[in-house]
Amino acid sequence: MEHFKKLTTKEKALQLNLDDKIYGTIAEIGGGQEVADHFFKAGAASGTIAKTMSAYDMTFSDAIYGKCDRYVCEEKLMKMLNREYSLLSQRLTHRAKRSHFFAFSNTVEVLNYKKTNEGHGWIGLRFQKHSNSEPNDCIIHVMLRDTDALWQQQVLGIVGVNLIHACFSYSEPEDIISSLADNLHSGRLEIDFFRIEGPDFHHVDNRLMSLKLVKNGLTHATMFDPKGNVLQPSAALYKKHIFVLRGRFKPVTHVNVDMMLTGMRAYRHEEDVEISKILPICELTLNDLTMEGQIDENDFLDRVDLLCSLGQNVMISNYQEHYKLAAYLSQFTRRKKIGIVVGYFNLVRIFDEKYYENLNGGILESFSRLFGSNVKLYVYPTLEPGSDKLLTSQSFTPPPHLQKLFSYFQDNKQIADLKGAKAEYMHIISDNVLEMITQGEPGWEKFVPNKVSDAIKKNHLFNLPYELQVDEEDL
Repeated sequence: MEHFKKLTTKEKALQLNLDDKIYGTIAEIGGGQEVADHFFKAGAASGTIAKTMSAYDMTFSDAIYGKCDRYVCEEKLMKMLNREYSLLSQRLTHRAKRSHFFAFSNTVEVLNYKKTNEGHGWIGLRFQKHSNSEPNDCIIHVMLRDTDALWQQQVLGIVGVNLIHACFSYSEPEDIISSLADNLHSGRLEIDFFRIEGPDFHHVDNRLMSLKLVKNGLTHATMFDPKGNVLQPSAALYKKHIFVLRGRFKPVTHVNVDMMLTGMRAYRHEEDVEISKILPICELTLNDLTMEGQIDENDFLDRVDLLCSLGQNVMISNYQEHYKLAAYLSQFTRRKKIGIVVGYFNLVRIFDEKYYENLNGGILESFSRLFGSNVKLYVYPTLEPGSDKLLTSQSFTPPPHLQKLFSYFQDNKQIADLKGAKAEYMHIISDNVLEMITQGEPGWEKFVPNKVSDAIKKNHLFNLPYELQVDEEDL
């Protein structure tokens, strides 16, 4: 990591102003009008600022940058960056050989007078690392957590300066991410989307950057689609009927696929589920990715690649407990039903009170957060270790003082067994399959889908011995 003294916001702005190579435009629309102000107040802004643009009225903004379905969205931000950077290139050709051009833009919604909305914004920088080079883009989405509009605006100004300074000061995206919240107290904002791309960052896998957002505590969850594109969670989840399969997926086995397919069949038949709005998600937690306190990034990408090869959306979260995940998802679903498929032993854990000792309301508080979010648990049958007996919600016996509570959830169809699960897959244990792969034992392929087997062999996933890989011509 490159080491720089941790500077104040004013010092960062002044440092940029005194660099005679860095030169560009700052354009801000909506509630965020603070970034340019920092550069002017720092002094020597004429060395860095070619133009500032401030548009608050939607009509003016649309006239300048073009209309979008929503005012605060990534599409609007990209229109702003495209226009402002193209104007720099057209009008400042005489500076091209000695300047590193940039266009900074944001489109933001802060709290309204009645505080009936949620503050958030899209922020981006298009910038050159070298004169006469193709530019790079760094795009982030922030959720503003302060309870006052003025405080939210202050956060936007600081984050904007941090972004510009980091992109010009650092060459590694991890360092850029680490500096985005400089000079801000914890909890004032959440950064749930980060994407960097361009000639100087062609080596970057933005899925790893999403993981680092969660790992560094900048957000609780991030997402990407089956093609590996990073998604902004609130936009992807908004008013969707969400169906979640939680797991380690190391590797993805026939059991994982059957859990998703069997669960989806049941979920689609719920009376209050609109099929066209179903969004299936495979979710990994930081805990599931951590080994001896460390996250193996290659292992993470291996698992994600397998899920994406099966056409799945992927979420990374730090929500180990089901009730925390449910509460997070319910922010966006607007009371639409959330389905979560669990194994028998997950159900046992959910009813174990020791996991809720940190809650004032104990297990009752956890259940209010879990089932109060219009959640239904679908229990996938599990073979009892050492026998052929199937373990289901009907065979689960909670502690006596929780029996009536458990029956209440069953009677109200908030906990239900999945029907039609394939018995021939239930003996598959992912840890055993993983050991077979790493040890080079024959026969592991029959426990995983064909696409997964092919991907493991082709890409040498999970430390598969080289002699067991297949030639690409064989795939």
